[in-house]
Amino acid sequence: MSTLNRKQVRKRIHRRIRKKVSGTTACPRLAVNYSNQHIYAQIIDDVAGNTLCAASSLDKEVENASSNQVTAQKVGELVAARAKEANISKVVFDRGGHLYHGKIKALADSAREAGLQF
Repeated sequence: MSTLNRKQVRKRIHRRIRKKVSGTTACPRLAVNYSNQHIYAQIIDDVAGNTLCAASSLDKEVENASSNQVTAQKVGELVAARAKEANISKVVFDRGGHLYHGKIKALADSAREAGLQF
């Protein structure tokens, strides 16, 4: 039997999540991903295949360009603000195969506080 590494396990979980979670025009998908250095969030309409708005720790509005919970909160607030500008209030959350803990939870909580519903 072969063992899977952490990246392969996360990809497998993400495929399983994506079978159930899909974004529409009325309720797009908030996809979250992070690396060792940055955090990324996109609001995606899967029917049309378009990214409606996005935010990351690379944006100039986020002072710290790192991958921690404080930066995740700022990215969550930023993506929620950009979603309001695009008249998006309700989304489906896609954690991208990551555990709902730490950075992912911080981003989700700050996006909820900033006005997104999910």
